[in-house]
Amino acid sequence: MFPCPVAPSSELRLFEPLDAPRLHRLVERNRDRLRTYLPWVDLTRSEDDTRVFIQKATGQWAAGLGFHAGIWVDRELAGAIGLHPIDRHNQSSSLGYWIDSAFEGRGLVTAACRAVIGIAFDHYRLHRIEIRCATGNRRSCAIPERLGFQLEGVLREAQWAGGAWLDLCVYARLAPRPASPIEREPLPSVAL
Repeated sequence: MFPCPVAPSSELRLFEPLDAPRLHRLVERNRDRLRTYLPWVDLTRSEDDTRVFIQKATGQWAAGLGFHAGIWVDRELAGAIGLHPIDRHNQSSSLGYWIDSAFEGRGLVTAACRAVIGIAFDHYRLHRIEIRCATGNRRSCAIPERLGFQLEGVLREAQWAGGAWLDLCVYARLAPRPASPIEREPLPSVAL
């Protein structure tokens, strides 16, 4: 599954601890632009913060609850994409992404999302994938629209980022065929 080719000379690769300096530098280079829409940016201030993020992402991957991967172009880190967290009971997850401003407009995020959607439906056998984008972030909103997601609604003032409340578009896409139900543990009985 990983590394996963997404376009000529580009691939998705799971983050490793050694990627922390590169990832931190990329966030720093894009901080002002990213913090407008992504709340985690203001919480990630140091290379150590980035290292902790990668450790958590590695644990999430090991537990089968999703992943965070770098978008690599000619061995250069260009952005990140993640499927997180996977809700096994409801066979659903959310997809998030961002790209360095120097790589915008090349179709890399769309190609990366297409690859992750395939992994989500084929490997994880998910039934539903959701993408949330700030209403003012037209470039980000265009991606789920291009990939056949349906706009389900707008969550008013649902996220605090960049010093302001943001309205979020909620896009979703269902598996192309009905996903077979997963084996579920019976819920424990509770005396009322």
